[in-house]
Amino acid sequence: MKDNFSNHADLYASYRPEYPASLYRYILSIVPGRDCAWDCGTGNGQVAAGLSPFFKTVYATDISAAQLQHAQQKENITYTQQEAEHTRFPAACFDLIIVAQAVHWFDFERFYAEVRRTAKPGGVLVVTGYGLPGIDEGIDRLLQHFYTAITGPYWDPERKYIDEAYKTIPFPFDKIEAPELVHRLLWTREQFTGYLNTWSAVQHYIKDKGYNPITLIEQELHTLWPESGPKTVRFPILLRAARIAG
Repeated sequence: MKDNFSNHADLYASYRPEYPASLYRYILSIVPGRDCAWDCGTGNGQVAAGLSPFFKTVYATDISAAQLQHAQQKENITYTQQEAEHTRFPAACFDLIIVAQAVHWFDFERFYAEVRRTAKPGGVLVVTGYGLPGIDEGIDRLLQHFYTAITGPYWDPERKYIDEAYKTIPFPFDKIEAPELVHRLLWTREQFTGYLNTWSAVQHYIKDKGYNPITLIEQELHTLWPESGPKTVRFPILLRAARIAG
C-alpha cells in the first residue's frame, strides 16, 4: 500500500470532502449487525466518525501516522497504524468493512484475503470514494484541463481505478446492488483550491517542479469564480458493496 498523503495530512484533514448521509443510510440498510466496523485506510477518520453513532465500536486503520494524528476523535473509535493487507484483528469480528478513497492503493489479493479472514459470516464489504467534482461549465472545463494536461503526468497509475468509477477493480465477492449517489456541497473558492492542494498529483508536481501547479490556473479560476460567494460542488460517489460468505 502506498502512502501519498503523510506529507500533507493537515491539508487532507481540512479540505477533503466528507461523505453524504445517504451513503450511511445505504450502509445501515445492508449490514447484518452494528457491533463492530473496520474503516480501512481511514485517513483523517471522516468515515470512522460518520459510522461511530451507529456501531458499538469502530476500528480505524491507516499506514500513515501523520494522518492518524489529524483523525477525528470519538469515544468508540480506536485508531491504529496497520497495513490494510495484514492486521492484528482476530478472525470473524467485523459486521462491516469499509474502504473510502483508498482501495486503489491496496494489494487487492492480500487485502481481500484479510477481508475474508476478519469479516463475520454474512458481513459486508463497502468500497467507496468520489470522482472529479462538477461545478459549472466553465470551471469544469478548467478543472478537466488541470486534471489531464497539467497534473496528468503526475498521477500514480492506480488513479485509473477512480477514473473508471471503481467498476474495473477486482471484486470477487457476492455483490450487493448499490445506488447512484451524488454529494452536493456549498464551497467557497478557497475550499475548492484547498481540495486541489490535497491531490497527490499536485504534491508530486510541486516536488518535481518546485512550484504549485494551481498557480497556472489561478487567474482564470478567479475570473470564473469571483469572491462573491459559495458554489454548489457535486461529487459523484463511487460505490461497490458485497456480502462476505461464511
